[in-house]
Amino acid sequence: MKSNEIPEPVLTRVERAKIIVKDRMRPVTEAGVNSILESAKEFGIKDPIHIRQKKDGSLHLLAGGHRLAVSLIKPQHLLQDELVRKVAGYGIALSEQVSRFLGHTFDDIGGFEALLAQEYGATVGGKKGNKTLMTHDGLFKVTVQVADYIDFGPELQTAKELLDECMNEWAAGARDELRMIVTRAFNTDKPGKVNRSEIFMLLRLEIEDPRWKAAMQAIRDAMRIVGSKSYVRLYRRDTQDAPWQPITIDLARG
Repeated sequence: MKSNEIPEPVLTRVERAKIIVKDRMRPVTEAGVNSILESAKEFGIKDPIHIRQKKDGSLHLLAGGHRLAVSLIKPQHLLQDELVRKVAGYGIALSEQVSRFLGHTFDDIGGFEALLAQEYGATVGGKKGNKTLMTHDGLFKVTVQVADYIDFGPELQTAKELLDECMNEWAAGARDELRMIVTRAFNTDKPGKVNRSEIFMLLRLEIEDPRWKAAMQAIRDAMRIVGSKSYVRLYRRDTQDAPWQPITIDLARG
């Protein structure tokens, strides 16, 4: 080889974990690694990783930080990555399909209600918005249920004070389970929050003490409907006297 010629690069196998990556290298990003992984599935990794061996024998990365990162991933982890991305891809497509289905369902039901109102002056369902639609043979039905989001106003503090008075005065006469319900209703991990299910359980109790009744009224006055959400449920059955079976879309229950 002549003195002015550039030597050909030598392809050598080295232990990847010993390659030193200096801070001056372009940062390795997750997006860059994923891009190379996707490309490698079709074309493989053609470009080499460029390193330089210094006089002390240490190996330093010159170029190919993302390719080095990919090469350090264990084969079983690559297989797992491919599996998860495949399953997640199907799941994303299915989720988008379900979202479109719900949108079309509400549009279709709204159009049907508008037609009934225009042609017959009739409405479907109750004032709250709950409704049931059924096929003429009684084998399929669609229900729409509207759930309210309830928050509580400052009147709830008044209710708590009244309930505390009752508990303190009744003392030994109060049942332990009643004390537990009251305690759970107002004692939560988050300040200012309440246990809604226990609050509603209090409202179902029949106690004649005037302070208890006043507390229950304060709870009712404290309720605020801050929003609502509509839920669609589908059912089918083989015969008109058979029990309804839900048409499951929930992945956890499919």
